[in-house]
Amino acid sequence: MRLLLVEDSLRLQELLADPLRRAGYGLDAVGTVAELLSSVAVVQYDLIIVDLGLPDGDGLSAIRSLRSLGHATPILIITARGSVEDRVIGLDSGADDYLIKPFNHAELLARVRALLRRPSELQGPVLKFGGVELDEARGEVSCSGKPIELRLSERRLLAVLMRRSGSVVAKSTIEDALSEIGRELSANAVEVLVSRLRKALSEGSTGVTIETVRGIGYRLRLNEEP
Repeated sequence: MRLLLVEDSLRLQELLADPLRRAGYGLDAVGTVAELLSSVAVVQYDLIIVDLGLPDGDGLSAIRSLRSLGHATPILIITARGSVEDRVIGLDSGADDYLIKPFNHAELLARVRALLRRPSELQGPVLKFGGVELDEARGEVSCSGKPIELRLSERRLLAVLMRRSGSVVAKSTIEDALSEIGRELSANAVEVLVSRLRKALSEGSTGVTIETVRGIGYRLRLNEEP
């Protein structure tokens, strides 16, 4: 596995590169947007780790440029910008995960492993799991070519679950995703939304259901799974 680290602080480059290399990853480290774009033009990376505050531009613009050019490589943002709004903007710009500084090296490695485990079919603009396909750009959901009508909030929930399909997604993660809608969440908003989406998936004969993991969160699973 070959990773690209984009961090303008040489000290942080060294601190982050050491645990990644000791974990067995090949790593290139650069410090500017220009170097990021030139690097991905000649090397096929398995994961890109990007700081947002770069000397020649904002990392968000670079991420948008990569996605507009069709690059589907998983992207992990590392930044001190820690508000919910910042996280929403980062993920909406095309990042796959968001890690707030300061963080523990063990958590960084865990996030890297999780992103690298993602099935390649989930790395494109159309998310797929079982019989369900979600085109986020068009806001369309289908099963075996037949459209499924979902509300915006239901599509956002489905996207969160599909991006981590097979893994349990914490309720707090879902609440952060719903905050993009810009409204106050009632105490049982997530439960109500999960119930609606679960019903829609069932009526659409998708072969996919939402499992409740009590006290933790939810995960997508195929109906034939034990």
